Amino acid sequence: MYRLVYKSRSAGVIDWDTVEAIMHSSEANNDHNEISGTLLASRTHFLQIIEGKYEDVNDTFMRICHDKRHTRIQLIAFHPVDARLFDGWNMKGIGVFDFNQDIEQTMIEKYGTEEQGVKFPLEEWMVLAMVQDISLYLNIPEWKQ
Repeated sequence: MYRLVYKSRSAGVIDWDTVEAIMHSSEANNDHNEISGTLLASRTHFLQIIEGKYEDVNDTFMRICHDKRHTRIQLIAFHPVDARLFDGWNMKGIGVFDFNQDIEQTMIEKYGTEEQGVKFPLEEWMVLAMVQDISLYLNIPEWKQ
């Protein structure tokens, strides 16, 4: 089992249509190859974690490198892992640009700002911390809403 993490700049402005198009195009490949992970998107950048067998993760990353929607791709990590963090998720897309102002401000205070949005980190441990933070924000208990 391998995990790959990368960050890229979008060739254009990212919105929900962009995220959904990427998720739709990757759905069949990810399911067939047992790829799991998450895709975070700001208005200008992507941050993705991909998990699966070495060859499948590598092939997926090579397709991404040739995808015209991505520029300035930065490989953050690619290494063996004991277990998936995203077991059961073919790929989950999260639009960080769609957070409410309080959550976005909290994320900016913790991770910094980049082109008027939340900065995606370049260290794997910070990427994993960010994903954990986001999952906590998105799973607010009903009694706190």
